[in-house]
Amino acid sequence: MRPNPTSTLIRAPAAEPRGRRPTPTLVPAAPDDQTLLTLILERMDPETDSARLAAALLERFGSLGGVAGAAPGELAQASGAGPALRAELTLLREFAVRLARAEACRRPVITSWTALVAYVRAALAHEPREQFRTLFLDRRNQLMRDELVADGTVDHAPVYPREIIRQALELSASALILVHNHPSGDPAPSRADIDMTRQVIEAARVFNIQVHDHLVVGREGTASFKALGLI
Repeated sequence: MRPNPTSTLIRAPAAEPRGRRPTPTLVPAAPDDQTLLTLILERMDPETDSARLAAALLERFGSLGGVAGAAPGELAQASGAGPALRAELTLLREFAVRLARAEACRRPVITSWTALVAYVRAALAHEPREQFRTLFLDRRNQLMRDELVADGTVDHAPVYPREIIRQALELSASALILVHNHPSGDPAPSRADIDMTRQVIEAARVFNIQVHDHLVVGREGTASFKALGLI
């Protein structure tokens, strides 16, 4: 029989009994989200009704990113998913984030802005709590470090401008990009976001450190302070 041209032959992980070769699995070349999640869940636990569970998870969390970024307690409540499944989904999400980060680091961030936005979206768009991160850049605008500055609640993460500048000086950073997420989904900057950003800019100016942008990440998109004329 000829292989289906729309499918790719891959080898399954070693889920078979020891001593037996893994069974090849046909995977569609471009599976939709539910099919992909079904296949992932099936590999984790062949005894689970993977199609039903995948549909339930996507209905509850809205997307693959939402499923991967869901808090463990939310996953358990929504689907009865056990700790093994939650751990696997966490690993998959971390893998995706690191791939995006590697792409963002290949070139100066100013010339690879699309890759940078893809990275911060992968890292933050589906976080259930607000996080504030600072990207420290060197003189060539290469990413030196992505630092978690604050891990807050569903609508607030405490940020201290002096701590951001202190870290920048310790790293000898020449520029910064501020990033935080809005778990509500709406990336529109708040008044508090604007005021805090201006405080960081003023403090950075004293040490000749440039703040290139402040990105606010939400499920509905990403807002750029620079594009909005706020920087």
